[in-house]
Amino acid sequence: MKTKKIVLPDSELPRQWYNIVADMPNKPLPLLHPGTKQPVTKELMNRIFVEELVNQEMSTERWIDIPEPVQDVYKIWRCTPMARATQLEKALDLPAGIKIYFKNESVSPAGSHKPNSAVAQAYYASKQGLHRMTTETGGGQWGSAMAMAAEMFGLDLRVYMVKVSFNQKPYRKMMMNTWGADVFASPSDTTEVGRAMLAANPDDGGTLGGAISEAVELVMKNEDARYCLGSVLNHVILHQTIIGEEAMRQMEMVGDYPDVVIGCFGGGSNFGGIAFPFLRENLAGRRKTRLIAAEPTCCPKLTRGEFQYDHGDSAGLTPLIPMFTLGHAFHPADIHAGGLRYHGAGSTVSQLLKDGLFEAVDIEQVESLAAGVLFAKTEGIIPAPESTHAIYAAICEARAAQEAGESRTIVFNLSGHGMIDLYAYEQYLSGALKNYVLTDAEIAKTVSVLEKLI
Repeated sequence: MKTKKIVLPDSELPRQWYNIVADMPNKPLPLLHPGTKQPVTKELMNRIFVEELVNQEMSTERWIDIPEPVQDVYKIWRCTPMARATQLEKALDLPAGIKIYFKNESVSPAGSHKPNSAVAQAYYASKQGLHRMTTETGGGQWGSAMAMAAEMFGLDLRVYMVKVSFNQKPYRKMMMNTWGADVFASPSDTTEVGRAMLAANPDDGGTLGGAISEAVELVMKNEDARYCLGSVLNHVILHQTIIGEEAMRQMEMVGDYPDVVIGCFGGGSNFGGIAFPFLRENLAGRRKTRLIAAEPTCCPKLTRGEFQYDHGDSAGLTPLIPMFTLGHAFHPADIHAGGLRYHGAGSTVSQLLKDGLFEAVDIEQVESLAAGVLFAKTEGIIPAPESTHAIYAAICEARAAQEAGESRTIVFNLSGHGMIDLYAYEQYLSGALKNYVLTDAEIAKTVSVLEKLI
């Protein structure tokens, strides 16, 4: 195939998001109130989240229209290119029957897939008449995207950024500041949760769960504020399905279809965004595509976690979510893929994994960065540390097909670029980067304390 880059014309851009819940053979268990253990009500959720997002979270409709103001902003960078990784294939010495494509979400203004949901959430908040929003960010991609979207729709935004990433990635903070957001390293001294974490450990590098707790605490103390989330919940994954919807149409343009679809995995938005439209075809019996979620070995909620109700945050302020989890008290190692350092998975992806409808693999940090360097040298794009997990998984799939003498078409989601994550590459190239060993005893310590509600 000579075409390197595949782009849809504006007239063929998706006009609806896809809701996987409509087609799931087993629906996700409900979110529970942390006190009563009863299913949460819309009224309770509306106190934390924007009302229309709560409606989407609880919806069982298959298709949800993308509002025109959101479509207008999307057109700044969408459709994102689908590209054939021909130079990577050449470097791997793959036979003609093994093809690797990547969906390039790094071309958005914020440099990742995250604006797909950030723009939608900011729009709905503005439509509701809100002016103040809070959020968390791990590696800084979500915080950057939400800062951009908040500025576009006239919202004030406070971001709690996990401290290890705050220190590793100062230019992420500058991006957020440039778009007008206030950014605090989490744990911070601005909330009760943060102060308690610092009292317990003044050198605490932070977790996504802890940053979520700080953001939610601020909302609960301010009636005019709402919290916006970058992954995990279904309304976030819903917005990201524009990735997979475009990808399906782009593959049709070149007369190809994937045998394997891969996405890196933190809370589920990137993986669900690329995979769920293809899963719809599997569930309908029209296709049979393998779907693979690639997570870090040091935070293996899918491959080594337990399916149980757990809090989405460290302090236990959020509703209980039925999820594959390492326990909300789990503290992952300070890897550079900050967006993947989350203890649990969303309820939809967790149920789908429980039902055996996709696969999960765990990948070491050094191996993933090595794959990122190879991709940069061959395809010219320096990928985000999170995305390197998907690249490594794609290479493994290609190697496996080669060894088996099989043809295979592989598609992975390049969820973001690494131009502001170069410290990770500096550590790798200098030989300072290391893998982290997570023992069964460490996992058992935080999983064993969960209340067994399932």
